Amino acid sequence: MLQRVFSPKMKSLSHCYSTPFGKSSYMLLQIMHKTSGGTRPKKKVYHRVHELDKAMDLRKKPTAILKLKSIIQSQKNQSLLLRDLEKEVGIIQKWNFINLIEKNPWVFYVSSGYKTPPAVMLTAKAKKIADEEVLANELMEPVLVRNLRKLLMLSVECRLPLETVDFVQPDFGFPVDYKESLIPKYPEFFSVKDLHGRRYLELGIWDSSLAVTAREERFMLSRMSDTGSSKRARISKDGNFPGPFAFRLNFPVGFRPNAGYLQELEKWQKMEFPSPYLNAKRFEVSDPKARKRVVAVLHEVLSLTMEKRLTSGQLDAFHSELRLPARLLLCLIKHHGMFYITNKGARSTVFLKEGYDGSKLVDKCPILTFRDKFMELTGRRDLEPTSCTT
Repeated sequence: MLQRVFSPKMKSLSHCYSTPFGKSSYMLLQIMHKTSGGTRPKKKVYHRVHELDKAMDLRKKPTAILKLKSIIQSQKNQSLLLRDLEKEVGIIQKWNFINLIEKNPWVFYVSSGYKTPPAVMLTAKAKKIADEEVLANELMEPVLVRNLRKLLMLSVECRLPLETVDFVQPDFGFPVDYKESLIPKYPEFFSVKDLHGRRYLELGIWDSSLAVTAREERFMLSRMSDTGSSKRARISKDGNFPGPFAFRLNFPVGFRPNAGYLQELEKWQKMEFPSPYLNAKRFEVSDPKARKRVVAVLHEVLSLTMEKRLTSGQLDAFHSELRLPARLLLCLIKHHGMFYITNKGARSTVFLKEGYDGSKLVDKCPILTFRDKFMELTGRRDLEPTSCTT
């Protein structure tokens, strides 16, 4: 019986790994097991997903380029003196950005004259594409409003601390100034209230039409395209089952479930569970259906993000409001066919596997589509057309 995992509240998943990934195809997790002889550590294999690790690496360059683009656009004359670059990014990052400017002449242009100091600006082509961001933001707004309402509907009291929303703002795509530009624009949906010395963002109107999860939407679409086979549906060897309460699974290469595992998984996939949009206070934590509901909550939160992923710290920030399990790390590891934890990058990150085809994000919102178009100026070959959801 599993009793305890290091770092139960998952502040940093990387601290829970007994060994780093390195270049191997798996890592070892040290988990405490209770036996008649006491508690003893037992190492479990956690298989690495190279494609999702690669997705983290592919993110680094676009993040830096888009940050420099925003800095340049925020300047009065749409240009930044190179001597002022240090003020914007710090002395350590300054040289990384200068190197970035030199390697991307199709994006950045450095002007200099006899009496004027060198300054960096966007090239004419980059500026033309950058202007399309206005339209992308307009298309994005209804998506953001919908997702923010759904996020509040998932919480126990239909409200979240503003500091939590600030913390996850970039990954959900909310504007930096959302408190001024977005919230006041929709007073029927959102309000800010002070409670117990903290500021909260509160839901205005409950909309039952929004209380449908991404998993349920996918199931309904699959039913519409179903050919109407009369054969009894059975779970496949990869753990997937075409039922109304089933989740899409994608086990890592190297994981070979046996017959007993698949039988238990079939029972779990068939088991009914309450909607994530029902109040968590109504359910006993020990109820298997309530535990499956928690998995559905995690699935839905990640589905609402732009890139179907959050850092471990961001996910844990919802702990109280969404009634997430105390052993959150263990829950994510147990459902490794659905979630993937990587320690690539500065912080450990949790992926929703079904959101990716290899290292490519399957569905992209308008702002991500715009960013891909801007990054094509750098000559990247890893960008491929994907369906765009709005």
